Amino acid sequence: MAKHRLTRAPKINYARAALGVTIAASALASTPALAETPQTASPVSSLTRAAHAVPASGHKQEPVKESPKVAKPTAAQVLALAKKQVGQSEDGNGGGTKFQKWYMNSQRAAETVKRDGGSRTAYLNAAWCAMFVSWVGEETGARSTVGWDAYTVAHAKWFKNNERWGSSAKPGAVVFFSWSGSKSLDSIQHVGFVLKDNGNGTISTVEGNTGNGKVEERVRPKSQVVGYGYPEYGA
Repeated sequence: MAKHRLTRAPKINYARAALGVTIAASALASTPALAETPQTASPVSSLTRAAHAVPASGHKQEPVKESPKVAKPTAAQVLALAKKQVGQSEDGNGGGTKFQKWYMNSQRAAETVKRDGGSRTAYLNAAWCAMFVSWVGEETGARSTVGWDAYTVAHAKWFKNNERWGSSAKPGAVVFFSWSGSKSLDSIQHVGFVLKDNGNGTISTVEGNTGNGKVEERVRPKSQVVGYGYPEYGA
């Protein structure tokens, strides 16, 4: 079984080697999309009856009341919550964050353990950049469009498979990095959210599991970006 290393983001001077935890992965090329249907799919209403149908008794039936549509979270809402986490830090073992604890207890953890091997408890001290992104999606109600995973490569391929992948830095986009500058999805080592394109070859981001073991805002060179996943946000 092939093994892949999940690494944390290097310090701001990029001199520190990326750290991480090895999680076994198998048949990544055929990894299915996340179990949850992305919001790019066309919704189908469950209300198929006419609202004013008259039953055989001759009495007029009360109209079927449709549930109010829930507005999709906006990019601004997702980024606001992500930025509120700045300063959250791991412990000396690389764990202890609420993001890791949440993921370990999630349904998705059972699915990714089955896919990658290991155990749920291993996530408590695993590299948590993707868990941070997933937690933000969960807390804002944007999970189905932000995605949820603990493995950066699988997370990026989920966007790619759902045709939500590209090369433009947009606020709220999920950005995937390879410190070598490779553009291969299999080389991805880190993930975060785009705050803005600075227009000078860099982007501003908010990321978990940085080289300092924290949630931080960073400025990153675009040369280290593999690509961007685009959640389908509300207006």
